[in-house]
Amino acid sequence: MSVFVNGNAIYQAAREGHYAVGAFNTNNLEWTQAILQAAQETNTPVLIQVSMGAAKYMGDYKFVKTLVEEQIRIMGITVPVIMHLDHGNYEAAKACIEAGYSSVMFDGHDLPFEENLEKTAEIVKLAHAKGISVEAEVGSIGGEEDGVIGEGELASVEEAKQIAALGVDYLACGIGNIHGPYPENWKGLHFDRLQEIAEAIDTPLVLHGGSGIPQEQIEKAIKLGISKVNINTENQLAFAAATRKYIEAGKDQEGKGYDPRKLLAPGKQAIVDTVKEIIGWLGTPSVK
Repeated sequence: MSVFVNGNAIYQAAREGHYAVGAFNTNNLEWTQAILQAAQETNTPVLIQVSMGAAKYMGDYKFVKTLVEEQIRIMGITVPVIMHLDHGNYEAAKACIEAGYSSVMFDGHDLPFEENLEKTAEIVKLAHAKGISVEAEVGSIGGEEDGVIGEGELASVEEAKQIAALGVDYLACGIGNIHGPYPENWKGLHFDRLQEIAEAIDTPLVLHGGSGIPQEQIEKAIKLGISKVNINTENQLAFAAATRKYIEAGKDQEGKGYDPRKLLAPGKQAIVDTVKEIIGWLGTPSVK
């Protein structure tokens, strides 16, 4: 029996209750421990996700799933945990379904729309046969590529309705959000489009690129139907800042301060603190 839940009831309740449940990317052991610790200390459900790149860095999809699974056991985690693939292509989504993830994202936004529809339908069929949730994407999420920062497309309401009709469990929609740090000239989220999509479909909606969006904008987006907020960069920056502070203070040169367990401890704690803070302003309620 899997230690993971698929998140359907959790995100449907979030959509209906106008709050969100955080989706936090893991990159290694410390990240995994920190995210789980923060969820347990706040007594809230959590989604741990891995990108294709991070999974390759750590080994493979099965290893990441086993790492999270075993940490749940070792740490005595009792809150619901969703194991999710973030921005997976068709092959990655199939691999994670096979590996036993409880949730997968098939990101076909860069395909012709008809092909995105077709492949999303196939992933939904494969995943739902095993009780696994599916996230799809419509309208690209912006970000930096070759030094050029794109704002990202606005998702089409009609395309969102067609994707939702396939039975996807949650839908990522481009509303001016981007991955990575936000530039000074960023124009903000397009709430009008978000509202149009939220009124057209009941599917829980996903906000990618949650790191760096002003808190008040995320809170407004949640009120309009965003139920899942993805966080990665915020934790990376917190980890880097805490690690830099440790080294610049010369702590790594005091006694056995060079021991990686000591060297990485401030960064890990910074992630715990960041995740707990974000859980707070997402409005995620405690598990009853």
